[in-house]
Amino acid sequence: VMILDEPTRGIDIGAKAEIYGLMRALADAGVAVLMISSDMEEVIGVSDRIAVMHEGQISGILDKEQFSQENVLLLAVGKQPR
Repeated sequence: VMILDEPTRGIDIGAKAEIYGLMRALADAGVAVLMISSDMEEVIGVSDRIAVMHEGQISGILDKEQFSQENVLLLAVGKQPR
């Protein structure tokens, strides 16, 4: 398991692309990659699944076909996606 907390915060676009490539290579090699990020667009763009937390609890887990900013925000405020 590789845990990355805000791995691209404060870096340039080229470095972000390198980090995303490394994350994908690890995932393809069977490593579980857990990325913690406050950048919703980034999370939606690089994730296979998204676990959203509300008040210290996982409020829901979204599969790729469920990804949208609306669904993530609904879970983040404790509501269920439509």
